[in-house]
Amino acid sequence: MEQAARLAAGDAGVAELLGAIDTISVANIFSWKYRDPGVLLGERLGAVPKRTFYTGPSGNSPQLLVNHAAADILAGDADVVLIGGAEMWRSRNKMMATGVQPTWTIQDESVAEATVLGGRMDQVGGAETAIGLISPGHVYPLFEEAIRIAGGASIADHRAAISQLWQRFNAVAVTNGHAWSNDAYTAEEIATPGPDNRWISSPYTKLMNSNNMVEQGAVVLLTSVETARRLGISKDRWIFPLAGAQANDTFALSERHELHRSPAIRLAGRRAFEIAGLGTDDVELVDIYSCFPSAVQVAAAELGLALDDPARPLTVTGGLTFAGGPWCNYVTHSIATMAERLRERPGAKGLITANGGYLTKHAFGIYGTEPPASGFAYEDVQADVDQEPRTEAADGYTGTAAVEAWTVNYGRDGSPFQTFVSVRTPTGARTFAKIDDRDASAHIADTDIAGASIEVAADGSARLN
Repeated sequence: MEQAARLAAGDAGVAELLGAIDTISVANIFSWKYRDPGVLLGERLGAVPKRTFYTGPSGNSPQLLVNHAAADILAGDADVVLIGGAEMWRSRNKMMATGVQPTWTIQDESVAEATVLGGRMDQVGGAETAIGLISPGHVYPLFEEAIRIAGGASIADHRAAISQLWQRFNAVAVTNGHAWSNDAYTAEEIATPGPDNRWISSPYTKLMNSNNMVEQGAVVLLTSVETARRLGISKDRWIFPLAGAQANDTFALSERHELHRSPAIRLAGRRAFEIAGLGTDDVELVDIYSCFPSAVQVAAAELGLALDDPARPLTVTGGLTFAGGPWCNYVTHSIATMAERLRERPGAKGLITANGGYLTKHAFGIYGTEPPASGFAYEDVQADVDQEPRTEAADGYTGTAAVEAWTVNYGRDGSPFQTFVSVRTPTGARTFAKIDDRDASAHIADTDIAGASIEVAADGSARLN
């Protein structure tokens, strides 16, 4: 993060910019526990921030921090703000695997904990927790099945479509000098399981999952036009946040109205465009949060963006699989990359989407090379999202139900061993269940069981009828 900050100041062409920082906001770091990483970063940069902020663990954090920082600068509560994050997850895991303890800085209790922005919320509801449906690698594939069923595609055709989608993301990563991997893959290679691309949870292979085994850091520096002029930052380096919006969907998956939709994306995304005075066709560059293919498809559908427009790919980085998925900090990378791309296209505008949890927490930012006519503004549209319909949660349900969506989980040996199932009760309520039978899971792996009758027990276990 320190290195990224120094590079950012160098990019601005003003070395004294770092000493002018008065606010440091850091996206939650998974690789190491810090009480207030902003304090440590400030010391290393020679900055004396008046305020430091940290976030809870959520992928929407960087854009949320930009929205807050821009509003603070307009209000006169901040002048130069550093937003950043970093992960050393690959090194950490390698060290832990060999019994080596990292010798990274430890902040003891003499360091006050940073103020947390964005709050904390549960990841999933009771039914999901009860059966262990708590991993992104299981939940997002289940969303994918819901997307397929809603669209009426066959299993084979849908797998081909999402492989082609991910190949288009990969093509962008190949040309991104900041990407963790520049390796090129065909759609067939992405779709086909093998020793280096094993099944994780159907319909996803490893190459359809976010890659957190990275060592990456990124920083964004924000200031006012007045300060930029005073410090002598050349105008050709300026990128403006035009508008922002944010909202959360319900964390309880059982209560989602539809598993392939996101009211928060639809309403917050629409509001960001309204504030900016733009339509989707006015934005030349886009980066949709891309932890898994389902996240991209849901966001694109809610925002009215084409999945396969060669003139406007849905990523500027290449996405979390290929460019890298440094846990909560990916969006700082996408914002930094968006700034680079916008500088190459004076007059252009770009959309950033950020997603945390399981399509739960959302933040949006629209950026451009020209200042907004009425100044930056952002809104939280949570009140509107809370008016959207929800499904009744049937936690603890016992009896016959119908399969709504599912995902088959695979072991490292490539064999299916477990299936998570979303089911609807006869009254239309939803719960989640788990099939631990290997033979049944192997059968489901090759079968479309949408609408099939299933028996659910009180402990969340289930079997097909």
